[in-house]
Amino acid sequence: MTATIARGTQSKTDVTGIVVGASRIVISFLFGFHGLQGFGFFGGIDGQGGGVPFGSFPGWWGSVFELVGALLLLFGLASRPAAILLSGVMAYAYFTVHAPMGLLPLQNMGEPAAVYSWVFLLFAAIGPGRFALDNLRKR
Repeated sequence: MTATIARGTQSKTDVTGIVVGASRIVISFLFGFHGLQGFGFFGGIDGQGGGVPFGSFPGWWGSVFELVGALLLLFGLASRPAAILLSGVMAYAYFTVHAPMGLLPLQNMGEPAAVYSWVFLLFAAIGPGRFALDNLRKR
């Protein structure tokens, strides 16, 4: 009886770890494009290839944090600190750029920033799931 319960729990844990890991990979991959836009890739910040001026705060540094954090999270390396950093970056973006334009995310176009902030906070709390380099360091 105990072996059956343990096997059932193990398979649930495996599936959860796989789903969390796959979600982390996809979300960080997609988020990395936001960092690259700050450097002028994929249409840039103006849709015409314009980048944020080198060294400017918060734009250029935000792009650096987004890109480096997305890469760390993508590979699952220092996942929790990277996720906390990215959550903070997106919260900062929401409250300094979007919130002054309106109360609700749908009004101020801040929905992606708000969602990313909460998703990264979730990864910081639950960990990277499977397929993370952090898991190799634990062994």
